[in-house]
Amino acid sequence: MEVNQIMMNKTYKFRIYPNQAQAILINKTIGCSRFV
Repeated sequence: MEVNQIMMNKTYKFRIYPNQAQAILINKTIGCSRFV
């Protein structure tokens, strides 16, 4: 259980894989294009 939680946290920490709509929303919200 703990190992899975750590792996999930690392995944979110290292990289986000948004789809097109999410990427646009993130860019609008944060005003940053490094998610593209």
